Amino acid sequence: MTKTLTGECLCGEVKFSVEDSFKAFYQCHCKQCQQLTGTAFASNLFTEPTNLTWLQGEHRVTVFEHQQRGFSKSFCERCGSALPFLNKAKTSMIVPAGSLNEAPDIELDANIFIEEQACWLTQSATAQSFPGFPK
Repeated sequence: MTKTLTGECLCGEVKFSVEDSFKAFYQCHCKQCQQLTGTAFASNLFTEPTNLTWLQGEHRVTVFEHQQRGFSKSFCERCGSALPFLNKAKTSMIVPAGSLNEAPDIELDANIFIEEQACWLTQSATAQSFPGFPK
């Protein structure tokens, strides 16, 4: 039996559920994903287009679709949190891993577009780690 996962934006205005039935899990290091997320990579789960139910606030979801390239981003209009979106080809629902409240039962499949990885990412492996802000 497949479990149901929940997800939401940071402000809680948008909520959704999705069956834990993902076909792929990628961390994309391309320059576009760096710009869209403001981080080193985007962590996205791929599932069937119909495998998502908006529970609350779907009207607050804004979608940006690049005119010349094949990528999109969906986010809460209030807090800016990344949210699930249907890819341009309408073949996959893409769920940002960080938007989920529970861990999915899929392991990372691959790091993709690694040649475009952020120049500072490898330095993070040797940096000090803290459970919160450093003192």
